[in-house]
Amino acid sequence: MEGIEKITARIAQDAQAEISRLTAETEEKVQAVLTNAAAQAQQEANEIVEKGRMAASERLERLNSASQMERRKLELAARQEVLGEAFALALEKLCTLPEQEYIALLTRLALEASSSGKEQLILSQKDRAAVGKQVVMAVNDALVKERAPSLPEEVTRSKVGAFVDKLVHNTTAAVTGTGLTLSEETRDLKGGFIMVDGDVEINCAFETLVRLQREQMEKKVADALFQS
Repeated sequence: MEGIEKITARIAQDAQAEISRLTAETEEKVQAVLTNAAAQAQQEANEIVEKGRMAASERLERLNSASQMERRKLELAARQEVLGEAFALALEKLCTLPEQEYIALLTRLALEASSSGKEQLILSQKDRAAVGKQVVMAVNDALVKERAPSLPEEVTRSKVGAFVDKLVHNTTAAVTGTGLTLSEETRDLKGGFIMVDGDVEINCAFETLVRLQREQMEKKVADALFQS
């Protein structure tokens, strides 16, 4: 019996040793798995963080770009508004010139626009009533003087000389057919006029002239208004 007990004890001892060995191997493998899992998890976490950082950076860059674009749009809109106000003020000043200056300006524009000297002037209803006849007379007088220079001043000082000078002008106008006329028609104009010669119209309305000048001068005016 004693021999059987020793054998049994030996088997139990060997079994315990095997269990301990297997347990140690299992723990080692589990620890390796845990270590690898932790490393992989850390790597994945780092990748997620990096992707998030890059996404945030790209998002910030897009926001900055959009912000700068919006700022440029606002600046451009503000500049356009200021330019619009500047040219609107110029138009207002043209339309509110003192009467004699206004007549002189319309006369000069009509002389520059006239080619035949037989055109019609269309003004606004207000201007036609206020200065229409004076402008036409001034233009016609200037056109006649171009074709028939005035007599010397020493001659025109006397009433007879002045009469002769006027007679010469009137005769020249009749012979050459020079003479702008004031149209019965009126237009909705802020200022200036429309010159009509047959089917041809020359737009000398102040709002049109200011708009054309704005197109030509806008950059120069903008540089002057917004120079740093």
